[in-house]
Amino acid sequence: MGRSLDQRRTRWLWWTSVWKRRNVTLSQTARFKSRLCTCYPFDLGQVSSSLRDQNVDRRNETLANFFLLGLFPELQYISVLITSLLLVYIIAFSGNAILILLIWADSCLHTPMYTLLSHPSLIDLALISTTVPKMTINFFSGKRDISKVACGTQIFFFFALGGSECLLLTLMSYDHYMAICNPLRYSVIMNPRVCLQIALVSWGGGALNSLINTIYTMHFPFCGTREIHHFFCEMPAVLQLSCEDTSLYETVASVICIVFVLLPLGLIISSYMLIFLTVLRMNSPEGRREALTTCSSHLAAVSLYDGPAMFIYMMPHSFHTSEQDEILSMINTIFTPMLNPLVYSLRNKEVLASLRKLMNRRFILR
Repeated sequence: MGRSLDQRRTRWLWWTSVWKRRNVTLSQTARFKSRLCTCYPFDLGQVSSSLRDQNVDRRNETLANFFLLGLFPELQYISVLITSLLLVYIIAFSGNAILILLIWADSCLHTPMYTLLSHPSLIDLALISTTVPKMTINFFSGKRDISKVACGTQIFFFFALGGSECLLLTLMSYDHYMAICNPLRYSVIMNPRVCLQIALVSWGGGALNSLINTIYTMHFPFCGTREIHHFFCEMPAVLQLSCEDTSLYETVASVICIVFVLLPLGLIISSYMLIFLTVLRMNSPEGRREALTTCSSHLAAVSLYDGPAMFIYMMPHSFHTSEQDEILSMINTIFTPMLNPLVYSLRNKEVLASLRKLMNRRFILR
């Protein structure tokens, strides 16, 4: 019993000391607040609540989703268009996959030209997969939201693949120039090591440019309804939602587009002028026809890709509407990946022969 009384007395003394320290602390705090309010006449409660509201708004702004309005939201028969684009996606995916498989499986196609040709097919396969699946899922599920991270990822892959294709098409024109204008030195210059360097420069340059543009685009604060008037997160459509002035950055983006589109296009045109002059001096009609067939396929791919890109990214936004941007983006990201395997295969005897060989082999195995 005595021990319990001692324990109670000890506990009571401890609580008394704690309470005294608390009263001293509270009194000091109250004295500090009164001095602060005397020197700076504002309400501390309002300041703390406003800071808290700003932090909450900033956190909500960071975590808020975007909303993709989709492809032509006011169109009456949009379901027919989406179904058609899904069919185009299946054709493009299958065509590019088959072309990559043929180049990989047939030893006759293990040449620098076809090795480089497999990379645009891989880029087209990835490019159309960046936009179409998300668009169709949003349409058939009825959900149009996309997170900020997913939107930034889509911008990154779109620009990385697009920039890589621009660089790769330019370097492929150099391959065609060497094959036609300097055929005796072609095998020495365009060796497997050079082909690997061309691929690394193309993929690395596109990825680096895309990383810089994506980080700078997504660092802007976004406000308003966060509705993107597009069927995927395209940089100009996303920048329209920014609360800050983005005109300087759009000017810089136009300069970057000149570097990645106009400058390569000028190099391509220069190389093909030299090629055509060489073709005109050829005595063999068969060689002339084969050279023109190869060059025309490459020029068709360049025009299908660079034409819409120049209109979207180099012209001021006041000169084109969001509907026109969507149409050109469809050509650039959906129809071009579908047409490229057809352009390269139907006009190429070696690719057609490899396809027949593969089909006959499968038929014999059955």
